[in-house]
Amino acid sequence: MNRTCRFLSREAADTKTNGGATARLVGRSDTARSILRHTSRTLSRHLSGVALLALVACSSGGTSEPGGLAGSDTTASAPNVGLLLPLTGANGVLGNEMLAAAKLALSKQTGTLPLPKLDVHDTAGAGGATEAMQAAITSRDGIVLGPLTNVDTASIGPMAVRAGIPVIAFTSDLAQARPGVWVFGITPQQQVSRLVDAAKIEGRHHFAAFLPDTPLGHAMGDALVRACREASLADPQVVYHVGTPEAIRSGLATLSAYDTRVATASGQSTGPAQDLPDDLEAALSSASKASGTADAQSPGDPKASPPAQTAAATSSDASPPTLSAPPFDALLLADTGLALKNVLDALKANQVRTSDVRLMGPGLWGAFAGKLGSVAGAWYAAPDPAARTLFVQQFSIQNHRVPKPLADLSYDAGSLANSVYSATGGKGYPVDLLTQPQGFSGVDGAFTLTGNGQTLRKLGIFEIQPGGGSRILPAPKSAVPVPGAS
Repeated sequence: MNRTCRFLSREAADTKTNGGATARLVGRSDTARSILRHTSRTLSRHLSGVALLALVACSSGGTSEPGGLAGSDTTASAPNVGLLLPLTGANGVLGNEMLAAAKLALSKQTGTLPLPKLDVHDTAGAGGATEAMQAAITSRDGIVLGPLTNVDTASIGPMAVRAGIPVIAFTSDLAQARPGVWVFGITPQQQVSRLVDAAKIEGRHHFAAFLPDTPLGHAMGDALVRACREASLADPQVVYHVGTPEAIRSGLATLSAYDTRVATASGQSTGPAQDLPDDLEAALSSASKASGTADAQSPGDPKASPPAQTAAATSSDASPPTLSAPPFDALLLADTGLALKNVLDALKANQVRTSDVRLMGPGLWGAFAGKLGSVAGAWYAAPDPAARTLFVQQFSIQNHRVPKPLADLSYDAGSLANSVYSATGGKGYPVDLLTQPQGFSGVDGAFTLTGNGQTLRKLGIFEIQPGGGSRILPAPKSAVPVPGAS
């Protein structure tokens, strides 16, 4: 047993015997009063004061770490697992799906310990998430899994921290992370950090982003800036668009330096004119005069008409010149649906080729990767589905349906709680075990909780295939750092 577990065991034992300590103290006080019945009233008050101090010391238990989590009486004496989910209302179907997954995880027997009790609270009921969290506090739950959304997490986070109850929230909004409240959803920051790491290993160093002007777009843009800085890369160019075809075309033309590349391909100088040698200037002047004489001839002159017609035909039949690569070699996108189609059309029109640029996108692309054959070679970061095979089988047997992807989160959170419950002998959920450096295995891959409320995940890199669909790339020989928190 490690030092943490021994400490928790001693604290639990102290807590368990508080009643006995009280009885002994009271008994000693009674004996003292019996023996010293005839002593002064002042001495009697002094002894009573000593007894009171002893009672306070016994009942206070261990001191808690920042956030009131590790070593507190709440976590040491309350093995119950609270679950905050919307079980009714608009998200009721999803909430019950996640409830079923959590029950499955917590039904796994660990040794001879009795299973932890699951204390379920509906965040869509009267009073919402705040009332549900208060019920969990009143029930002295030792850990809370959920709630589902960032709004609910924001409302219950301070309550949980004050009560010393750790929270594993299912939101992916990193703004909700704090010591004692972990953001457990798969975040844009995790995805972008993994993509930048992989692209850097591939040899790409100039990043850019063309993103929708939406919360997801800005989250991915901010994540790209941070990931590039953490990887010691130059700050990326980030452009946001409002989603109209015109905005997409003009925005990509600017980002890809289209006009400059066209001018370069046409042999036009984009800088200030330079002085020419005298002989070259004279030759160009003679050619210019000859051209002017030809233009001045009568339109009916048979010697003049054919060259003019040839030039017109050449001009009309000319195809756009092949342009050089844009000023970036990795481009992050985040659009889906029709907006993504417009972005891909604009990339083609601006000659941003996948042979020059690694396209990268959100994990959402995995849901329709079969339709993305036109951007073969593009990447997105997501959990390896092979890791959830056993979970899907067990869930399907028990519930007669395939689990939704978000059910993975509640299953992994339940497995985490069960693991820590077992490690403490059923005594609680201390923060030092929740944040153990070796992390935990999950159906969405290995993960580690950090002290500041973030979750580190080892996501896979998926590459879009020419005929559509995607395949996971093998891990690089050099270790890829897990997306981390500062």
